[in-house]
Amino acid sequence: AGSKLREVFDKINNLLSGKPVQTEGQMVSVTQHPQGLEFVCYKLAEKFVRHGEGEVSFHRDSAFPIAVVLSGIWELHPRVGDIFLAHLHKKCPYSVPFYPARKEGTSMEEYQRMLGYEVHDSKVEEQDHFLKRMSGMIRLYAAIIQLRWPYGNKQGAHPHGLSYGWRWLAQMLNLEPLADVTAMLLLDFLEVCGNALMKQYGIQFWKTMFFIQKSYIPRIEAVTSSGQMGCLSRLKNFVQKCLQAEEIPLPKGILTPSFWRT
Repeated sequence: AGSKLREVFDKINNLLSGKPVQTEGQMVSVTQHPQGLEFVCYKLAEKFVRHGEGEVSFHRDSAFPIAVVLSGIWELHPRVGDIFLAHLHKKCPYSVPFYPARKEGTSMEEYQRMLGYEVHDSKVEEQDHFLKRMSGMIRLYAAIIQLRWPYGNKQGAHPHGLSYGWRWLAQMLNLEPLADVTAMLLLDFLEVCGNALMKQYGIQFWKTMFFIQKSYIPRIEAVTSSGQMGCLSRLKNFVQKCLQAEEIPLPKGILTPSFWRT
């Protein structure tokens, strides 16, 4: 509910503003320790990224309520946003976007960690689980760049707005595609913020969609084996439908004005 989200936002904002906040039966304040504020910014940013790789990867619509709170906090407390990006880029290098290359002397285990895989006791997580986590984080990022906290002053610019999404898309399309990962990330990104990018960039956006259909999808196909076609097929269908309709649908779960009255 919108009222519940406001409570969550106010509590986080009060904590970061140095006001005493009640949690688990006791009052806490960042002023109780010289590094209190820095610690809270770090842990909070880390927690938002965890929401992306956990909550959002399983419940895709949850990207929007989480993102709108972070967007508002980022506006008032830029340090949280900076640290959030650092955590996000480390956990999901594709959010830069960046495909790390394996350097000489780097062990396979270390390289897999650089690519975003979780490695425990030399065991690498399964591909499906890895893709799900990356998908959740990209969806959260794509939601953040288009949302403003509705109760802010809205005087200044969004601290990390749509221009960053436009840049992400352009840089992504300049990278050589990877099997599995590239098709999934592009589809996630376009599903979540394609509508907002279309409204903002108009004809330039549609030129990009044509480029994806005519040039980039064939390049993804060239590196994709027959067993990895699922996501690529979904991306193909999505782009084709949007170009035919000359419209990108609003993402599922977007927060409507009526949500804030709940």
